[in-house]
Amino acid sequence: MMTVLLIIHLLVSAGLVGVVLMQRSDGGALGIGGGGAGGGMMSSRGAASVLTRTTTFLGAAFFANSILLAIVAGVDAQGQSVFDNVEEEAPVLELTIDDDETPSLPDDE
Repeated sequence: MMTVLLIIHLLVSAGLVGVVLMQRSDGGALGIGGGGAGGGMMSSRGAASVLTRTTTFLGAAFFANSILLAIVAGVDAQGQSVFDNVEEEAPVLELTIDDDETPSLPDDE
């Protein structure tokens, strides 16, 4: 299930990046094929409408898929959360320091 959701998530992400990059930017620096001067199959307004709807759909799919991935990752096959396996106390390391072996300064000659 997790693998299928991850593949869908990657495809939606790539599609969302592509659609956003195809949109006409108001600043004119990032748009691909922006401007209404060229004669194309669709008018400038029609293309913007289709790209806006596609961006909205892909954004909603990305959001929903992110929530599903969080839910699936939070619960494993036994129905336990990953936080159920956390130990109550952290292990304690015992350190011993020998007083006989104190560091000394190097001798200057």
